[in-house]
Amino acid sequence: MLLHITDVLFTLLHLVIIGFNLLGWIWPATRKLHFICVVVAAGCWFILGIWFGIGYCPITDWQWQIKEKLGEHDLPNSFIKYYADQISGGSISATLVDTITAVCFFMAASLSVYVNFFLKPKGRR
Repeated sequence: MLLHITDVLFTLLHLVIIGFNLLGWIWPATRKLHFICVVVAAGCWFILGIWFGIGYCPITDWQWQIKEKLGEHDLPNSFIKYYADQISGGSISATLVDTITAVCFFMAASLSVYVNFFLKPKGRR
């Protein structure tokens, strides 16, 4: 029972992080935190990725350990691919999922850099 709860909590954590990484740049109050989260995610993907494979996510790694204990095997490298397959009921191309993920992340990261470092506050134009 505890493993199932942990799996659900990791899924919720993933969804919150993904949602925040995509949309956190929108609200002025969350922009600095968003930038930090984007840098941490990029660090995991590209710095830890040197040792564990590009796109590495420690949360996915921990959740996959839980899923294996629950009897799931042959899990994809990507949390997003896993849930895209679950939602679609099929097997979506890992390359397509990774490409869409990378493009969306790059766009959100670029917007974060823009709103944090280039956009002038409303009162100071």
